[in-house]
Amino acid sequence: MSAATTRQDFNSSRFFSGIARGIAGALLFALPMFMTMEMWELGFYMDRSRLFLLLIVNIPLLVILSDRVGFERTWTWRQAMRDASIAYGLGILGSALILIAMGVLKHDQSLHEITGMIAIQAVPASIGAMLGRSQLGGQLDDGDDPEENDSDDPVHERETSYAGELFLMAVGALFLSLNVAPTEEMVLLSYKMTPWHGLIMIAASLVVMHGFVYALSFKGSHDLAEGTPGWHAFVRFTLPGYVIAGLISAYCLWTFHRTDDIGSTQILMAVVVLSFPAAIGAAAARLIL
Repeated sequence: MSAATTRQDFNSSRFFSGIARGIAGALLFALPMFMTMEMWELGFYMDRSRLFLLLIVNIPLLVILSDRVGFERTWTWRQAMRDASIAYGLGILGSALILIAMGVLKHDQSLHEITGMIAIQAVPASIGAMLGRSQLGGQLDDGDDPEENDSDDPVHERETSYAGELFLMAVGALFLSLNVAPTEEMVLLSYKMTPWHGLIMIAASLVVMHGFVYALSFKGSHDLAEGTPGWHAFVRFTLPGYVIAGLISAYCLWTFHRTDDIGSTQILMAVVVLSFPAAIGAAAARLIL
């Protein structure tokens, strides 16, 4: 595709509308973390190597996600990286402004504390900025051709490969896990629950996750082809999705120091607890992205 064609396809009005939706998405999706005390404290003492790894992991996630729900349709990796950079910038800017407005960031704090709090909040905020493109898309502009809009909109009628499905599930699991993993309740529940509670939680996670996509008539649900056994979807999507949710949950708990100085049994139980919302996030991501 020539450069001229690429420039012609760029719609500045739609792009800046996407920026506005990105800002709204950053605020909407990351607001629970902005108002969570544990997140503020993590900015003070969180191991910088773990924080840096989280920031690095978020970059390819945003780049790949931008191809699906970017601010405008991307044709090259350079354009996808541009959208990802914008989303990250919106996440950083939004995080700083909200933390200042709430009085969490103050001028007498050290640079170490300020950068830590902004950086940790910028990860969910940047994902929210990118997700705002698909969730806050709104109605077609007046005078636009609906067929043309559908063809230009990266959200509409996009075929997704099996690997792409699993990637979207990982995004959903990560996003929802980030909202609750920093809280003390994850560790507290791991001490309160017995192994039987854990088994019930796993079963409930699988049932809810499977029901979200296949049993309930939600928009975007994936119908099975005629003649396909009912267990096929469970084995192909629900079980791998739950494994992904569990791995994401373990990573988030480790990142936020929730696995430090506790036994292996409590770590496993904490992963099971966090996997419940992570599984719901994974299933919901396949419906909305």
